[in-house]
Amino acid sequence: MSKYYWIFFTICFHFIAYKVHCKSDIPLGFKVTIPIPSDYNEGFTGRAFLMEPEQITVPSFKVALSVEASFNGNFSCSLQIFLGEFKVWDSGHVSKFYPQNKCMLEFTEGGVLLLRGSKRQIGWTSGTSGQGVERLQLLRIGNLVLLDAMDRIKWQSFDFLANVILWGQVLNFSTRLTSSISGNSSMFYSFEIQNNRIGLYLNSGKFKYSYWEFSPTEGRNIVSAELGSTGLKLFDQKLRKFAQISSRKHKLVRFLALSETNGNLGLYHYSLEKRKFEASFKALSAICDFPLACEPYSICTLSNTCRSIQFSEKAYPVQSDCNVGFSGEFCGKTEPVEMIEIKGVGSILKSPQIFNVRKDVCVSMCIDDCSCVALLYSDKGVYAGDVRQRCVHYGLARGLKQMEEEEVTVNMWSYWVKVPKGIVGAEGGNSVLKRCLPVMVGVVDVLIILLVMGGFGYYYLVIRK
Repeated sequence: MSKYYWIFFTICFHFIAYKVHCKSDIPLGFKVTIPIPSDYNEGFTGRAFLMEPEQITVPSFKVALSVEASFNGNFSCSLQIFLGEFKVWDSGHVSKFYPQNKCMLEFTEGGVLLLRGSKRQIGWTSGTSGQGVERLQLLRIGNLVLLDAMDRIKWQSFDFLANVILWGQVLNFSTRLTSSISGNSSMFYSFEIQNNRIGLYLNSGKFKYSYWEFSPTEGRNIVSAELGSTGLKLFDQKLRKFAQISSRKHKLVRFLALSETNGNLGLYHYSLEKRKFEASFKALSAICDFPLACEPYSICTLSNTCRSIQFSEKAYPVQSDCNVGFSGEFCGKTEPVEMIEIKGVGSILKSPQIFNVRKDVCVSMCIDDCSCVALLYSDKGVYAGDVRQRCVHYGLARGLKQMEEEEVTVNMWSYWVKVPKGIVGAEGGNSVLKRCLPVMVGVVDVLIILLVMGGFGYYYLVIRK
């Protein structure tokens, strides 16, 4: 069970009925420290709540210095902003700071806000030296700012997006929301503007794969997006609102968040009755529409379950879960490879690598490119009188989805994966799908029949008796 340690420091100016009432600003020279536990404790969280805005609402914004146990066995140190119990900003969102014995927040006499460790190492800084900064303030909209003597903003948390946009905050074509994937340093989710659409992306290495998009019908380029009370407003080059991603409930939208769990996008409002945040819009709802719903080389089936592709029963007879038996990394290796067709399967990921070539050329290109591990091919355009053929290359075998037979036929899709040569054996590539998906579906059908027959048997033998 996770252990939580709530630490309140005496930077507040009075106590009423044992309730701490904190200032909304902090002066130069302020310091606060949280000790790092000597032993790693999974789930540990230590927080010193430092600031609240002067006009407190329900729920209210709070600033905290936090120490949290990370999955790598260390403790991270960061400055965080909360709306109620929901974390909306983190100084360590892009780069984590792992101090040894203590986590210290310091607001130097030179106007720099920074995080230090026990050996005076600096893990994060506002970079505001020499700019005349005199105080740190938390605004009522949740923006943490550094101000000079004229109350001019020299640094603000709104300029450093994490995975949340608050009411009044702006996203433009040069910024994006990002969300890390726990335990995977090579992939992350992002929400960003791309010309005439705004979308969700799975970033893997040098490639970016779209898995949800919103394209306004007017076809104008999106320059910026601002979160309002009813949803995310989209603006063109003349800063005119021309479209919106709207909340589906008549509730005041408090923030937009990119989930760190599954990469979903949601608009959230606060329910006074339930005393918690609830989603009033979500981009994705079906399990198979999530990019990482299943493991690598696994297919999300029509019954919303994951089944791995089994390439060789002879080579791996004990792996009943259809484990592929190879890593999927081909760069730097000299062993020969081949492409195997998996029928009845498509991908929810839209790859930027699209070529107008024949199927045999598409397959050959993927074999020769070590970074290509799978491809999706369609020559629907040729049969429709269009000269274009769609050859889509992928650097990962994720987002696989079993398609309805009619959908496959209409789009003329053909999905291929790269494997070490000879792993399939003499049975050939066409048997790959037969051993996994149809067999699985057949088992489900048999189970349903048995359950129905068992129900009738129970009725006639027990109830009617």
